[in-house]
Amino acid sequence: MAATYEIRANYDNKTIVMYQAYNDAIADAAMEAQRFVAPFSMRRMTWIKPSFRWLMHRSNWGKKSGQTRTLAVHIYRDVWEEALSQGVLTHPEPSIHGSREAWHEAFEGALVHVQWDPERSLQGGALDHYSIQVGLTRHLIEEFASNWIARIEDLSPQVAKMEKMRQGKHKKHLSRHLPSERVYPLDEGFGAHLLM
Repeated sequence: MAATYEIRANYDNKTIVMYQAYNDAIADAAMEAQRFVAPFSMRRMTWIKPSFRWLMHRSNWGKKSGQTRTLAVHIYRDVWEEALSQGVLTHPEPSIHGSREAWHEAFEGALVHVQWDPERSLQGGALDHYSIQVGLTRHLIEEFASNWIARIEDLSPQVAKMEKMRQGKHKKHLSRHLPSERVYPLDEGFGAHLLM
């Protein structure tokens, strides 16, 4: 079966949700300002992910040091799609880039990096379809932090409850508590440069 590269996300007419995990200091400041402010770093790449389960795998359900707070960052769909249009894959793909040298040149100059990772089950196992991560380079960070965000929610209490369910006798009911995610609509051919 061919690998499936498509975006699954929680979205509405105007926004799409990205999940990120931070420490208390960054999360508290972001919640108060409803955007990212210090001590959030404007000097390093940040990765945004529309897959809740992938972030749970990455943050060990909010238990990994420095990733104990799970934020749902609602960003505007127009800037999300603009970012995708500028994206360059984190690995060379002959059908897209032709040569490794051509990919390297495009990657080095890109403001947006795109990586696909196997989606994860609730227990952390790799599934047969892929989840997208979008890396925003430091040249875009201030724009993201100040202008892309409609609102930020702190999902940490819900994550803690879900992790208790996941480890306990109620894990079979966990899926009904997950954020709703469905295939994100894009115009035909839009994401061809990203394997979509």
